Amino acid sequence: MFKKIVLTLTSFLVILTFIYTFASQKAESVSTTTIETIPKKTATSKIESTVKNKTGHSFKQTPKILAHRGANDRFNENTITAQKIAADDGVDALEMDLRMTKDGSLIIMHDQTINRTTNGKKKVSELTLDELKAYQTIGRYNGETTTEDIPTLREMIEAFTDTEHYYIETRLVNGELKMEEPLIDLLNEYHLISKGLVTIQSFSPQSLEKIQRLAPNVPLTLLFGKGKFDLEKALTAPYPIIGIESKDVTLSIVNEIHQAGKEVHVYFTNKKTEKNEQARVKAFHVDGYFTDDINYTKQLLGQWTGSIVPF
Repeated sequence: MFKKIVLTLTSFLVILTFIYTFASQKAESVSTTTIETIPKKTATSKIESTVKNKTGHSFKQTPKILAHRGANDRFNENTITAQKIAADDGVDALEMDLRMTKDGSLIIMHDQTINRTTNGKKKVSELTLDELKAYQTIGRYNGETTTEDIPTLREMIEAFTDTEHYYIETRLVNGELKMEEPLIDLLNEYHLISKGLVTIQSFSPQSLEKIQRLAPNVPLTLLFGKGKFDLEKALTAPYPIIGIESKDVTLSIVNEIHQAGKEVHVYFTNKKTEKNEQARVKAFHVDGYFTDDINYTKQLLGQWTGSIVPF
């Protein structure tokens, strides 16, 4: 009888020991998992983190802020100073427009003529660089007249070198493909393409096709004019980014473009409605804003650190 009691107690102790050992190992496993997981969650919360859609294409969780012609709400558009203000604001890219002079120089200007933004009146393509440099950009901010030289692309690159991302718009020159080769040559001279610091956009499929042949690794954006958006062309075009005027942007369009593995970058043609339009397309999770008001866009996207900007 005594031996049976001893054997029973011994078996009971063995079972208790087994249970204790199993519970300890389980607790240790949970503790180790927790320690390993926390840093990973912290890392994925950074702005640089990406998410992937069903095609495997990666998107930044925070949309890109693209300074449209620089900080044009505070200084003359497409000037070095306007771009410096934008750079100081911490934008994702400096957006700028290219034109070509009569003697083949690449300058930063949006319009076909210099009439709107300078103190001169003539087509860019009718002026040599020396003739163009006789004029200055002119603007009016805070009740004061502001002037600055019309910059060449080389001067713009010299001002920022490899500290910023350049988002450059190309176009045909008098109906011809003339600016693409000198553009790529200049960008390569400063090693900007190899450093991943260039995106090129255009309304001209021909211009993008030529750039793609010259520099296959440069991300390209196909732009659509206001009221001219074509979803089929956007989906089948061999370019990773689609640029759309805000009034043409809908949730279904954004979703379809995302499903095709492409990004949607939105531009705005009416400054009076731009803030409302930015707020509207934000709900569609667009990937980039060509903004004319950097501080407002930063506030809208939760990146603003200054005083509140009124709506």
